[in-house]
Amino acid sequence: MTSTLEKIQSVKYEHDKLIILDQTKLPMETFYTKLDTIEDVWDAIFHLKVRGAPAIGIAAAYGLYIAARDIESDNYEEFCMKLKKHSSYLASSRPTAVNLFWALNRMEARAMECRDKSVSEIKVILLTEAHNIRNEDEAMCIAIGENGLKLLANGMTVLTHCNAGGLATAQYGTALAPLYLAKDRGWDIKVYADETRPLLQGARLTTWELSRSGVDVTLICDNMAAMVMKKGIIDAVIVGCDRVAANGDTANKIGTYGLAVLAKAHNIPFYIAGPTSTIDLKTLRGEDIPIEERHEDEITCAFGKRTAPEGIKVYNPAFDVTPHQLITAIITEKGIVTAPFDEGLKGLFE
Repeated sequence: MTSTLEKIQSVKYEHDKLIILDQTKLPMETFYTKLDTIEDVWDAIFHLKVRGAPAIGIAAAYGLYIAARDIESDNYEEFCMKLKKHSSYLASSRPTAVNLFWALNRMEARAMECRDKSVSEIKVILLTEAHNIRNEDEAMCIAIGENGLKLLANGMTVLTHCNAGGLATAQYGTALAPLYLAKDRGWDIKVYADETRPLLQGARLTTWELSRSGVDVTLICDNMAAMVMKKGIIDAVIVGCDRVAANGDTANKIGTYGLAVLAKAHNIPFYIAGPTSTIDLKTLRGEDIPIEERHEDEITCAFGKRTAPEGIKVYNPAFDVTPHQLITAIITEKGIVTAPFDEGLKGLFE
């Protein structure tokens, strides 16, 4: 697949260094930074320098390899004990996106499979596994794009929320992948992007990557979505996801639930796009998904300017959960799942 998006890589490993595109500096500055230690990786995930569920998982996998690389022990049991400790530390960076835990568990399991190998060999194997996680995500994004394209048509206008593009994944994105494929095939697809309060991932990131790839994108404030739907401008809503429960309930960036309610009220299809690594069959329903709450400063004085009184109480959940009843379909690399979601999601793993 050829696309202008291939130039965007939010996470890459080169010359024994983990390199990320610092998304806190976009759109004004395109700044790549090297992460040399596991503490650097934790900080980058927690402070949203790298964000988006798949990209977080990729960064965590490389971060765990970096920690493993620096373990000074040739004893397998001691090595694995320290590896688990480092994995738990990285897992504490953010609670909602299941890809983080999925990637770390996969790396740990790979080490457990190598009891007959030397520690030095295991370290090489872990780096290969991190590469595999990254490369598989890129392939999954392309497949999600192909499947999502089946739900669109030339001339459509799509609304999206937050950022589920190349910046949030290995490349191409999840919710944005079908839009990039449509662009590459000459389709006339227009996109409306919510600004996505309070950290403006839609304004800062989605519009940045779509516009630089030549996609027709229009930015709107979050509270304008109902009006553009009522005007008949929007043909479909496509968003990403940070965790999908076994029944189809989906956690995504705060504001997604409201969009789903609006889409239902205006008879607009509401699609979730994500890889199977984001599906958590062990979490039975949305109420069981842990929701990250972030610091009040993100609301009261975001980007350096205070916009609320000192001492005001603040509630700042980073995610909300959209009930499966409001979801038209979940687009994965293995296919499109519709209700009943519990059966369809389970079938993806059989």
